[in-house]
Order: sequence, then structure tokens, then C-alpha cells
Amino acid sequence: MARYIAIAGNMGSGKTSLVEFLRRRYDIRAVSEPNDENPYLADFYGDMARWGLQSQLFFLTRKAALHRTLQRGKKTGLLDRTIYEDAEIFAQNLYLTGQLAERDHRLYRMVYRELVRGVEQPSLLIFLRCRLPTLRKRIAMRGREMEQKVSNAYLWRLNHLYGMWAAHYKRSPVITINTDRIDYVSDLTQQIQLLKTVESVVKAG
Repeated sequence: MARYIAIAGNMGSGKTSLVEFLRRRYDIRAVSEPNDENPYLADFYGDMARWGLQSQLFFLTRKAALHRTLQRGKKTGLLDRTIYEDAEIFAQNLYLTGQLAERDHRLYRMVYRELVRGVEQPSLLIFLRCRLPTLRKRIAMRGREMEQKVSNAYLWRLNHLYGMWAAHYKRSPVITINTDRIDYVSDLTQQIQLLKTVESVVKAG
């Protein structure tokens, strides 16, 4: 079974930039968050309570498929956001804020428990930590219209949940990177331990 590296972090934290950097540097296969495939996502950003369950179930099922795709590969893979984040941060946030009803949350968790049984844990998790002002700036810079509706409160809650989640994450080794610098990717070559760890996973795969 192939090994894979997972990149975790809030929207705007720099996951796409890091995935592209590592993909080019190590010539490894990368799979990305299926935002463009989600037919509910634009509606979700307009009305999270109405479309939360549908949007999260779509991400959950597609993410399970992406995990399995990497697991079946012959070489090390790279995953932009995990199935764990979908359930334990994004869906959890909707539930905690009353935008996902109790019975809908129970259904979602039941589906999650079944799907996650077929998911192999990543060999390495790289967690990108970033403050709210930088998240907001990056979201504005990349210009995805539907994301501009996201409130600061929503981003802050996700950041809070991410912090707690990362602190208790035990499924695999974790490297945490602070990504507040807009050009943080250019500084990665100075982080020798990060590159050595990534290379050890790639060579083992």
C-alpha cells in the first residue's frame, strides 16, 4: 500500500501553494480538494444552514475516494486536506453553531465512521497555521467569488477548531508550519527538517 503526505489547514492558509511546491520538488502525485466538483458549494456559502449537510456529505464521499486513490498508487502521494478535517472541523463547526441539526449531524457522523474505515492514515501530516488577517488577505487575493461571503467569525471558529484538532492529532507524525508570510513557500528551503522528513516519506514510498 502506497504512503501519502497530507496537507491540513484552514482556507487561505497556503495549502495549494505548498502542494504545488512539494509536487514539483519531489515529482509526486498530488490530489486536490474537490471544490470545483461540489454542486452545493456556492449555495452553501450563501446559506450554510440550508445546504450544510449536502455540501459536507459530498466532500466526505469524494474525500474518501481520493484517500483510496492515493492508497492504491505505486508511489508516494500528496493530499490537499483530509477526510478527518471535513468531519472533525468543518462539519463539527456547523453543528456547534446550530447550522447542522442534531439528527443530521448523527447521520453525517454515521456515514463518516463507515467511510473512514477504508482510509489508511497518512505517513505524515503537515499542518499550516495562519492568523485571521492573513487568511482574509489571501482569500481576497485569489478572488474566488463564493469565498468572499465567508465571515471573519466563520474563519476564526475554523482556526480555533483547527488548533484544538492539531494539538490532539495522533494518527501520524505532524509538522506544523506558520504560514503568515505571504511568500512563506520561498522560505521552505531553509526548513531542513521539513524537507528531510518529506524526503524520508517519499523514498520509503
